[in-house]
Amino acid sequence: MSHPKYGEPVDENVTASEPTSVDDAVASAHEGLADAEAASREVVVDEPVAPAVAADADDTRAAVVDEPAVVAEPVDAEPVVVAPAAEPVDAEPVAEPVVEPAPVYGSSYANDPVDETYTPGAYSTDPAAETVVVAEPVVPVVAPAPQPIFVQAPEAPRPRGNRGAAGAIGLLAAVAFGILYLGAALGLRAIDGDVTAANAGTEALAALQSWWFWVPVVVFFLGFWLLGAIINRGRWGHWVIFGLIVGVVAYAGHILGQLFQAPFWTLTAREGADLVQGEVLAPLSIVAFILGRELTIWFGAWVAARGKRVTELNNEAQREYERTLEAGPRLHQS
Repeated sequence: MSHPKYGEPVDENVTASEPTSVDDAVASAHEGLADAEAASREVVVDEPVAPAVAADADDTRAAVVDEPAVVAEPVDAEPVVVAPAAEPVDAEPVAEPVVEPAPVYGSSYANDPVDETYTPGAYSTDPAAETVVVAEPVVPVVAPAPQPIFVQAPEAPRPRGNRGAAGAIGLLAAVAFGILYLGAALGLRAIDGDVTAANAGTEALAALQSWWFWVPVVVFFLGFWLLGAIINRGRWGHWVIFGLIVGVVAYAGHILGQLFQAPFWTLTAREGADLVQGEVLAPLSIVAFILGRELTIWFGAWVAARGKRVTELNNEAQREYERTLEAGPRLHQS
């Protein structure tokens, strides 16, 4: 009698019915072994009966016995008939769909299918065992940052001044003052007979290199520009009234020019006082006062006219600024 191999048909007389539970299967196996041992003491069991245990203790599915008990042939004894492990069920079998058993972890058969998706602890029968599930990392979804919105506030207009124009026009006034002042000086000296048609050019060049000519011209320019800086965008009436101050400054510049021409650092106090006293009512000093006064009035009118235009531009810029404020803020998105 040969040993049946795994996968070959088994003798119909030796059949085993499916136990309804693991305990029934184990009890049936023990009863069969007890009967076989009582019949013959020389029976050698080649392979132990390995009941299949379900993966989960709480699983209600019935355990499937992979192989029935196999009895080996005795060596020198008569063949022993092994009683079946359980009586066959006479009930008509019910056709059920064939379900392949799930692979049992740790099976001793080499050709059993391997569970490649095995997770440690998945087949544990310990009810206290906890299944650790590793959660996938959650990637936070970052919403795009909103674009900043800038509110551009209008800037108040910066008022324009007229002081620079007053200085530029003052230079032209100083040039006019110098020409008229030099002509008056040469004319007064011509009346005295010191200047003739023959030496007029020589006397004019000598005057351009002297202190008595340049000091009054420079003083007149400074007086005119300072008055323009004070009046700024004022009206022409301010130039007419305060032009007297520039005339006085030009008058003082004439006397100062005579002191530099002396020169005053070589004079005594008495000589300096006599020189100043002699120039107080000198014709050229009176001419300097009149020229300073009149040139300030007429060139001051030019400065006042430009100041009026600058004032209008400033007023228009202020009105535009107020209209912008009334219109409300404007949104500029970058």
